[in-house]
Amino acid sequence: MSPTRRVDHWQDPTAPVPTSRKPSASALVRDDAGRVLLLKRTDSDVWTLPTGGLEKGETLRECAIRECREETGVEIETLGLVGVFSSPDHVIEYVKGGRVDEVRQPVNVCLHARPVGGKLTATPEAAEVRWVEPDDLGDYEIHPAQRRRIDHGLRGGPPHVD
Repeated sequence: MSPTRRVDHWQDPTAPVPTSRKPSASALVRDDAGRVLLLKRTDSDVWTLPTGGLEKGETLRECAIRECREETGVEIETLGLVGVFSSPDHVIEYVKGGRVDEVRQPVNVCLHARPVGGKLTATPEAAEVRWVEPDDLGDYEIHPAQRRRIDHGLRGGPPHVD
C-alpha cells in the first residue's frame, strides 16, 4: 500500500473542490522560554503545529492533547482558545497511490497549551520535532493556514473565529 501524501492549498483558485469537512484540533504549545513546538510532517515535508482529526468519543481538548503526544512525544495541558479556523481558502488534498483519495475543507480549533511532560520524539507523522523561537519562524516552511493560527496565538487578544 502506498503512503498518503497531503497537499495543502491556500487561496488557490485551481484547488480541487472539497468532498468533506472534518473537525480537528491543534495546539500552540509554548515552553517557559516562549518557544513554539513545531513538527515537520512526513506526508508533506512542511512544518506545523501538532494537529489532527477529532475521533469519536473525545473532546476537542482531548484531541489536541492526544495528537500532541502522538506526533511529538510531548505531554501538554491546554490553557485556552487561540481560535476556530474554518476558512474555505484552506483545502487539503489527500493523494494515495497517485489518485486523489479525499479533498477536505478543515474546521480547526486551535488551543493554547504548555508542556507538562514527555520529551521531543520523532514519530511516523513527524520527521523532526523542535522548539522554535518566535523570531525564527520565518526560517521554516509553514503553510499559510498554519501560520495564521501561530501568528494569532502569538499576538494574543480575543480568540479568532472565521
